[in-house]
Amino acid sequence: MITTFGWFGYVLPIKERIGIIKKAGFDGVMLWWSETLGNPDYRSAPQWAREAGLFVENVHTPYRDMNNIWLDNLDGESITELLLTVIDDCVEYAIPTMILHLSNSGSPPPCETGLNRVRRIVEKAERCAVNVAFENLWELELLEYVLDNIGSNRAGFCFDSGHHHCRARNHDLLSKYGSRLMALHLHDNDGVDDQHRLPFDGTIDWQATMNKIAQTGYKGPIALELGNMGYEGLSPKAFMRLAYERAKRLEALM
Repeated sequence: MITTFGWFGYVLPIKERIGIIKKAGFDGVMLWWSETLGNPDYRSAPQWAREAGLFVENVHTPYRDMNNIWLDNLDGESITELLLTVIDDCVEYAIPTMILHLSNSGSPPPCETGLNRVRRIVEKAERCAVNVAFENLWELELLEYVLDNIGSNRAGFCFDSGHHHCRARNHDLLSKYGSRLMALHLHDNDGVDDQHRLPFDGTIDWQATMNKIAQTGYKGPIALELGNMGYEGLSPKAFMRLAYERAKRLEALM
């Protein structure tokens, strides 16, 4: 199965983007769960995706001001409550997994306050049979702190190849947390900036990366998370057709 993120850099209504994704050949879609990124009708997107014949793999939760979840303040409580409601949404819209950033930028240090808030989220996810996949970002301390201290089978790992390549390529996250791999965000870059380019257009060693993913036993979709920076000359349809071709090349490397 091959999926892609519903936002891929072109400012179009989400329903139109879903149609383009389906026509390009994809089997499923990952959705941004907020009205930002051109998604004022984001709650209608799961229905539109299924009507188009796409599987809804997961939703990506908002991460603005996520640093507050680690701080003893009211904003941290508000963000926790927001994420708890996303679990309710996953149940309502029959979406199996939510992707969660543990910070936004300049990560604060790990602490019991934040860990206890994350535990509340995971405990509710357990009760609701929803997976929570924590994504590797630019700094790894919070990811490792959470995964090392919360052993729930509903708390797992979303491997972002681009973040790993340009920020933490010397850390073997797939070996350390591969048994808990729940989702992929596959995209390429030059090893310096997070560019969300098409696979094979940057400097990631895709054979080695896909071998590593296969060694974890991961059986989920090959999932792209792309932007169109550098591809502005391509129409949305042409861009997504090319994206699908690249995803098939990745699938063949598994």
